[in-house]
Amino acid sequence: MQATNTNDPAYFHKVVDCQWACPAHTPVPEYIRLIGQGRYGDAYMVNWVSNVFPGILGRTCDRPCEPACRRGRVEESNGADPEPVAICRLKRVAADNKEDVRHRMPTVAPANGKRVACIGAGPASLTVARDLAPLGYQVTVFDGAAKAGGFIRTQIPRFRLPESVIDEETGYILDLGVNFRNGQRVESMRSLLDAGYDAVFVGCGAPRGRDLDLPGRKEIGEHIHIGIDWLASVSFGHITSIGQRVIVLGGGNTAMDCCRSARRLGGTDVKVIVRSGFDEMKASPWEKEDAQHEGIPILNFHVPKSYEHSDGKLTGMRFAVVKAVYDAQGKRSLVPTGEADVLVACDAVLIAVGQENAFPWIESDAGIDFDKWGLPVLQKDSFQSTLAQVFFGGDSAYGPKNIITAVAHGHEAAVSIDKFLHGEDVRLRPAPMTNLMSTKMGIHEWSYHNEISLDDRFKVPWAKAEVALASIRVEVELGFDAATAFKEASRCLNCDVQTVFNRNTCIECDACVDICPMDCISFIDNADEAELRTHLQAPANNLTQDLYVSAALKTGRIMVKDEDVCLHCGFCAERCPTGAWDMQKFLLNTTQAGPRCRDGKAGQLIQSAKENL
Repeated sequence: MQATNTNDPAYFHKVVDCQWACPAHTPVPEYIRLIGQGRYGDAYMVNWVSNVFPGILGRTCDRPCEPACRRGRVEESNGADPEPVAICRLKRVAADNKEDVRHRMPTVAPANGKRVACIGAGPASLTVARDLAPLGYQVTVFDGAAKAGGFIRTQIPRFRLPESVIDEETGYILDLGVNFRNGQRVESMRSLLDAGYDAVFVGCGAPRGRDLDLPGRKEIGEHIHIGIDWLASVSFGHITSIGQRVIVLGGGNTAMDCCRSARRLGGTDVKVIVRSGFDEMKASPWEKEDAQHEGIPILNFHVPKSYEHSDGKLTGMRFAVVKAVYDAQGKRSLVPTGEADVLVACDAVLIAVGQENAFPWIESDAGIDFDKWGLPVLQKDSFQSTLAQVFFGGDSAYGPKNIITAVAHGHEAAVSIDKFLHGEDVRLRPAPMTNLMSTKMGIHEWSYHNEISLDDRFKVPWAKAEVALASIRVEVELGFDAATAFKEASRCLNCDVQTVFNRNTCIECDACVDICPMDCISFIDNADEAELRTHLQAPANNLTQDLYVSAALKTGRIMVKDEDVCLHCGFCAERCPTGAWDMQKFLLNTTQAGPRCRDGKAGQLIQSAKENL
């Protein structure tokens, strides 16, 4: 194998698995350490630079960081049940316990004469506004609703996300001088362009829920609802009750929000019914668990056939029972089991089987091309459409995803808009800025707490069921208190504190090999990667995690470290008699809009926020 190029920004970034997995590349270990120190405001601002909505995401994020968490892999390798650090819920701790941070928000630069329109006030558009408004752009956000937030406000029930949190975090952005045109839908792209905007960002989401047209649908319209529209009506108080027997069709997070909302609005017999297997449902595992915790059964492998009705009233739904069959290529088919159809009685049906993009307000001759699925044709990574001054992001760009992905799209689109309005090629993206700094404080002391906690993951307390289920607006999760947050934060392995090797001072004494509790380090003869992985102190079977390989040492051997299950405990550096190992903190500054982005340096907004820490 060739020696690892540790100058590549991606190498050490990839070792920080949680940050690598986060679409917005939030520096997770950094803010968790700050929470452990009780520096909640600092932890909040570190989050705010990257993910924009720490309080919202601390309650609702899809948590791509947690399955990636090294803690789960380390525990699994020791025979324990893998439990990642509660990264998402620690984010909420920072939001709930911070001091007033309004004075730490970016200073708005003088107007630069450029006007940008954002369509929709959801997370993608608000991120664009957050990134561009401090740079002097006149940003106008259009939305048909009275308040900003988009689907954050309309589709996430209040028992998961209090409205006060949405108001606070959207307010930080609007207070940067953003012109919010609430109650004003954009009816024509051409009219908007004619109004003189220099760039347009489309972040209106995927606003159309899919219907399920089965026999009986045309005869029965009452008490059959499209899930996302029904959730919006509940959010705005237009719907305050539902029948006792409710069927929710669909296996995604929207279906979970529908069933749990129905449970609080009078549904005493609420069922989720899906055509797939339970494990194949798109809903996050914890969303399914939360629904079941509230007494909502999930029936799988039931394919809906018809809506049953009598005298013009809905009485139930009929389902075929199927099973999954896989061919030689692993492709799944659902085939009937031969069992009799199942009739499930109900008073209401909520359809949550997917969402679609809808752009009726964009004229066909506007110059914006769409693909066969109705999605805009976009330039990769820049989010620029076939009409140069129009950009897309969030669900509008590539279909329904989640909030943190929409935020990541917004950051990238803001860079593109900034470069476009300065006459630069939007395809040329500056690399992120990275650095490494030693954490050594003494012979055996580090500037971070390197003791490995043996605690299992702590559970977030819930409100009592009789209280939580009695109201649609009572928040179910209560959040960690300070003491529990400290203990959960202590479970983090500080993966951003990297083990950095200096071959020039290594004497190959193998002291680091002897002391490593995970058998991560080996000094062996070089070979190709496949063979090398099998010859290490412990086989390196996770091919998605790189090996750290040195150039040839004095004996001709090489040092190979398996990054997969490293504890970042620093024992190797403490034991090394020559200082060949050091624990160095890795910092990644992602590219954001601003002058330093355009000349290839770190984003101005990132630097401004960090200077305020």
